[in-house]
Amino acid sequence: MLYILISAAVVLFIAHVILLFTSFSKGTLISPRYFYSHLTLWLTGLAVFALAALYSGTNQSAFLDYFNTWTKKSYILVFIFGLSLVAHCIVTFLVLPLLRKSRV
Repeated sequence: MLYILISAAVVLFIAHVILLFTSFSKGTLISPRYFYSHLTLWLTGLAVFALAALYSGTNQSAFLDYFNTWTKKSYILVFIFGLSLVAHCIVTFLVLPLLRKSRV
């Protein structure tokens, strides 16, 4: 199960990056693809959270052992959703205006 969750997190993160970069085509934002990029980021966070919930304190991974309390485990979710919010703000307030300006 450990390796399945690690593989899922890696695949979801790669899908997130691919979807994010392909969300911008010819100076426009492809909204469904952009949403799916956020969704895959959230699912990556949930996979890492599941890894921490299942395997922290088992000495299988020093990284996962760090998340030995539920407070620390919740930081994973807070970080992922915060990262998603920051990324969305960057796209909304920086990238899209630059794309609009370059089309004019």
